[in-house]
Amino acid sequence: MDTALQPTETARRLRWHIIVNTREKTVDADELTFDHVVRLAFDPVPSGPNIMITVSYRHAADEKHEGTLTQGESVKIKDGTVFVVTATDKS
Repeated sequence: MDTALQPTETARRLRWHIIVNTREKTVDADELTFDHVVRLAFDPVPSGPNIMITVSYRHAADEKHEGTLTQGESVKIKDGTVFVVTATDKS
C-alpha cells in the first residue's frame, strides 16, 4: 500500500466552504483576516471617510466560535463558518 497518498491527521485542508453575507464562498486558507473577509463580501470594497465596516462570525474553528473581527484581526475557519459583513455610512 502506498502511504504517500494516504491522508494524515496533520494534512492541511485545501478548500473550505464558508458563507459570507448568505453567499457560499470557497477559500483555501485555514485562517481569514478582517480584510480578506471584507473583500469576499464586497466588490468593490466601500471606502470613504465615513464608512464603517463590521464583520461578525459564527461556527468558527477558533477557540472563540463566534464574535467580531476588527482591522488587523483574524479567525481560524472550518466548513460552515458564517460571516456577516456590513458597511455603514457614519454621516
